[in-house]
Amino acid sequence: MARSFGQLAKKAERDSGCLSVSKDPTKKPELKIHTLGDNVLRKPAKRISKVDSSIRDLVKKMLHSMYSAKGIGLAAPQVGIHKQLLVIDLDIENAANPPLVLINPEITDFSASIETYEEGCLSIPGVYLNVIRPSTIKVNFRDERGRPKKINADGLLSRCIQHEMDHLNGVLFVDRVTNQEDLNKELETHGFNNRDVISME
Repeated sequence: MARSFGQLAKKAERDSGCLSVSKDPTKKPELKIHTLGDNVLRKPAKRISKVDSSIRDLVKKMLHSMYSAKGIGLAAPQVGIHKQLLVIDLDIENAANPPLVLINPEITDFSASIETYEEGCLSIPGVYLNVIRPSTIKVNFRDERGRPKKINADGLLSRCIQHEMDHLNGVLFVDRVTNQEDLNKELETHGFNNRDVISME
């Protein structure tokens, strides 16, 4: 039986599977988000063999960095850690809505239908460009407690998961942009070099 409020809170967090993290921005988050041109963004991530307290601590630090940057998704390689780990929160203004944590995510099915939608990235701040992706996906992953999960995602969640999973393979959304004129203009305007783009075409 828990002996204190702290133990009760930890037990509740453990039972619910949701990490208790403030969505308020932090002035100095512990993890730095790397930007286009940093080689660290191009290295593939490795599977996580054990989901333990160190992984949950990393999740919390990633969430702090994501919320501080006003982002809705962040992959571990973006903070220089090459593990297959994503954090996503499409409702960052709502403290009651828990973030989604995906460990070792695998897309098991893509829809035949595709959509074009504008994307941005915390690793390429200020740049927003259209990207074509499948409309819906099915994803297998483990949550922050190591429990296997499956979800069907569409709309913004589908796009966000695909975008963040690209980071696990060293791919950035600008690599998928087909309009080269718009791409070059946006990159130049925001101080990035188009030579750091690796076209997927």
